[in-house]
Amino acid sequence: MPVDPVASTTGTGLYTAAAARTPKQTMDGEVFMSLLVTQLRNQDPSSPMDTNEMISQTTQLAMMEQMTDLTRTSEENFSLQMRSSAAGLLGQTASYTDEDGKAARGVVSAVSYAGSVPTVTIGGREIPLDALSGVGAAAST
Repeated sequence: MPVDPVASTTGTGLYTAAAARTPKQTMDGEVFMSLLVTQLRNQDPSSPMDTNEMISQTTQLAMMEQMTDLTRTSEENFSLQMRSSAAGLLGQTASYTDEDGKAARGVVSAVSYAGSVPTVTIGGREIPLDALSGVGAAAST
């Protein structure tokens, strides 16, 4: 009696290529702790790591994490300052350089926070905040 071959139900077969591991590109607390644990695991038992050295490395980890938090806070602060500055331009006359390289100016009528850099609307055109070249007195009504 002949035996029929068993077919894969997933269509990929028994052996599949393993997913490629992408290495981390940043040194964070997780990587630092992993390195410290590896160092402790592979140390020479006859001369273990000095306690002062271990405390020093742990302190370096804490400092690195604090610096990372400080950087994140600074970035958030800068973003908030840009938003506040853009909102303060409503009703003001602003100048910018258009696509043709000519100076243009108009009244800021709206502000958008949709992108990473706020945009202001001048004469129906959305201009990034960092592309403004000047701000004048409020438009008279």
